[in-house]
Amino acid sequence: MKRWLLFLTFFAVLLLSGCSSSRYDMRHDAAPLRKPTQLEQQDATVVATKKSIAASRPYTIAGKRYKPMLDETGYQQEGVASWYGRKFHGHKTSNGEVYDMFAMTAAHKTLPLPSFVKVTNLDNGKSAIVRVNDRGPFHDDRIIDLSYAAAYKLDYYRSGTAQVKLEAITLDDQPHPYIYIQVVAASKTDTMTVLAEQMREKYQVENIINHRDGIFRLKIGPMKNLTQAKSTLATIQRDGHKEAFLLYSEQLL
Repeated sequence: MKRWLLFLTFFAVLLLSGCSSSRYDMRHDAAPLRKPTQLEQQDATVVATKKSIAASRPYTIAGKRYKPMLDETGYQQEGVASWYGRKFHGHKTSNGEVYDMFAMTAAHKTLPLPSFVKVTNLDNGKSAIVRVNDRGPFHDDRIIDLSYAAAYKLDYYRSGTAQVKLEAITLDDQPHPYIYIQVVAASKTDTMTVLAEQMREKYQVENIINHRDGIFRLKIGPMKNLTQAKSTLATIQRDGHKEAFLLYSEQLL
């Protein structure tokens, strides 16, 4: 009988401890055991995204109701940023992705998921572009929770918080560089002008010859888009110009 009562008591303790445990492995958050690499601190690439329907619905946390935005265009805000790390690493974010403290991501209460934001540390001027894929931080005095890598890049990972400015970024806000293909470079133009005319006729694209630092460079373009540029480059390389490569410029050459 005593053994049976002892078994029931042990089972009850296990059940209660299981019910009270968190889904996170750690009770308190902490920094990772290593620094983010330079590659991990590169800005998130702004791309076209499909917004999460589930993450667009109004929700309530601790008695407070939040209504997510449907469009982030033109959004700006200033306030306090914090960061989150090891406690949440490897767990799912609010739009179903897996949180990686070494990725350039962030959590925000109402921005569409996913979306992209430029975050500037107002104390030192450092900035980073992050992908918002999570909800939080649920503190009235904070407006965004950055990944550890992003906080490290903005240099407030030691203090834990910083005064920041947020600016939403969409594809329309991104600069659209002119795309060229550099075919060949040489110190003389004896055959380059002939090659330029041949390529103009064969590929039906404009080209130019630039001269800089004693070197002449034959370039095709500008291309209409990256798809056309990659296709033309592949054809040029197959035709024997293995050294040809894509070239981007913010101005017309």
